[in-house]
Amino acid sequence: MMKYIDIHSHLNDKRFEEDLPLVLLRMRAAHVASIVVGTDKAMSLRAIALAEEHSDIWATIGVHPTDDPLETYDEAAYCKMAKHPRVVGIGECGIDYFRLEDDRARGRIENMDAEADRQQELFTRQMDLAAAVDKPLMIHGRPEKGSMDAYEDILHILKNGQERYGGRVKGNVHFFVGDTIIAKQFLDMGFTMSFTGVLTFSHDYDEVLKYIPLGSLHVETDAPYVAPAPYRGKRNEPAYVLETVRAVAEIKGIDSEIVTETLLENAKRIFCL
Repeated sequence: MMKYIDIHSHLNDKRFEEDLPLVLLRMRAAHVASIVVGTDKAMSLRAIALAEEHSDIWATIGVHPTDDPLETYDEAAYCKMAKHPRVVGIGECGIDYFRLEDDRARGRIENMDAEADRQQELFTRQMDLAAAVDKPLMIHGRPEKGSMDAYEDILHILKNGQERYGGRVKGNVHFFVGDTIIAKQFLDMGFTMSFTGVLTFSHDYDEVLKYIPLGSLHVETDAPYVAPAPYRGKRNEPAYVLETVRAVAEIKGIDSEIVTETLLENAKRIFCL
């Protein structure tokens, strides 16, 4: 019986190639299902393949803002993938300004303003696709240190999108690291936010987590990244999402069964599972 949904994992990552069947066994033993996220064309196709093979896995498809700045957006391919019945969202897409200066210094990008424009256009095109197929966005936002700039630009694009498309612009902000001011703007637009195992070893996000209503929350692993306590330093996997559920219940002071049931219903509702 499914009790938990890890709404953002990368089981399509090469770090799961050798032992994926065992990872899935542990996931099922913990009563966890997962949404596997695409970050480029190959990873999106792999997410779909996993969703076709396993009834407790769903897929999203999209282009990550910074994984490969040279990758072009193949609109025809993504339109086709977006219509697949096992695809429940568009993304991981969004805006990431966290390493712009470092990327320019290393020659990965030539101009920071041009790179910001590229990311904004790429996100806008994927928002347009999400509206066209009426599926939620899986948003990646990572501001420059000490700033909320990436979220501010994402919100500007989404507000324009909602003016054009209305309720068809919807979705979740994954691995949320914003403050309550940013959270309120997403909530006012009907968006949800998801949190990772970082909650188990850092108190940086306790206040914003308390601020966001339980009905607007999700949990995720972002596996294979950021394993929660007590698994820090190891490869993360969907079964570990239970640690984040426990942290949400503790931080918000809500009975764990209520948290578990509400998070499950949230995921079913937002991603039409």
